[in-house]
Amino acid sequence: MDTALWHPFSDMAVVREDEFVLERGEDVWVYDAAGNRYLDATASLWYANAGHGRAEIADAAAEQMRKLAGYSIFGDFTNEPARALAGRLAGLAPMPDAKVFLTTGGGEAIDSAVKIARRYHVVQGQPERVHVISRTNSYHGTNGIGTGVAGIEANRTGFGEILPSSSRVAYDSVDALRDEIRRVGPERVAAFLFEPVIGAGGVLAPPEGYVQGVVDVCREYGVLVIADAVICGFGRLGTWFGVERWGVEPDLITFAKGVTSGYLPLGGVVVHGRVAEPFWDRPGTTLRHGATYSGHPACCAAALANIDILERDNLFQRGQLLEGELAAALQPLAAHPLVREVRAGVGLLAAVELQPDLFERLPSAVSDLSLLIRQRGVLTRTLAKALAVSPPLTIRRPEISEIAQAFAAGLDELERKAGS
Repeated sequence: MDTALWHPFSDMAVVREDEFVLERGEDVWVYDAAGNRYLDATASLWYANAGHGRAEIADAAAEQMRKLAGYSIFGDFTNEPARALAGRLAGLAPMPDAKVFLTTGGGEAIDSAVKIARRYHVVQGQPERVHVISRTNSYHGTNGIGTGVAGIEANRTGFGEILPSSSRVAYDSVDALRDEIRRVGPERVAAFLFEPVIGAGGVLAPPEGYVQGVVDVCREYGVLVIADAVICGFGRLGTWFGVERWGVEPDLITFAKGVTSGYLPLGGVVVHGRVAEPFWDRPGTTLRHGATYSGHPACCAAALANIDILERDNLFQRGQLLEGELAAALQPLAAHPLVREVRAGVGLLAAVELQPDLFERLPSAVSDLSLLIRQRGVLTRTLAKALAVSPPLTIRRPEISEIAQAFAAGLDELERKAGS
């Protein structure tokens, strides 16, 4: 049946009459319209950290909706779930006297963080600091600024130049960042934006010493550090914001996805007290920025219930506790003739990248492999030349093995297809 729904990142000429309809979810499992069960090996889009079907999150949102479904927090307006969530997140943050700016998702959080960084420099008497540096392979959402700084080239192509005052450096080089700051001029650079572990750009963990190195470089030149924890946060790397694993103190942290485990859309920016200070202590220093649904009470209630679950069941630690098991299960796939590399070992995240020459014979290799694995009851996330794995934090050892077995069978079938 033809659809009127325009799917993101999709070839609608192909999808329009071939949608895959999901109807319900339970823990690490989801079910399609025909009742078939699938292991959700990517927690949807990296976000179902607490698993599917958590009635207490739904109940918390429903209870709040019956009292006050939504209301603006502009000016002096507020609501108790928004106040409570901000306080909870500030208390979990790896920086002192943190403040929390709420948004409706990760893309909005990126735009907000960059605007806060730029505005901070303005009120500090350095209005020329507007340039933003990000990394190759990085993904920071698809809002305006996120598109403009994208390190995945295909995501910037075809929209014109959205953020001219930005540039990208090699994702694995501290020296490249230092050189770029010097090239642009330290007096013009507002912020450096990085994912602790690059997600959509290939699941790329930072080299040894990289995170501390880039923070040190930014401190040297007065550049604000924005850690994009949209994917890495809320247990995915085994801590609340992911970046704590490297013992650094960012100036701003963006978050979304796992903060509600996807039950309702919510994101935000955790801001170091030092960066928030002029906005909080100097009357008339207003940040003229915000979203209609910022601090939405029902979304905040869902987030609070979700954080309760992650904390109560120690799920927020499982990204680190299970990373070895996931790596051990997937690493044997590296011996398959179609596999170039298996990347795993930092958090409950992994990627299986295919051999470059395979795409000469079969340009659709990644999507074909994803479908073959789906036919074996496992849902994966397609990247440019790889498939990603990032299951709910509730996953258990037999289910991790099931993911690896589906990959192995799918690769064998793809090899037969590519050779025919």
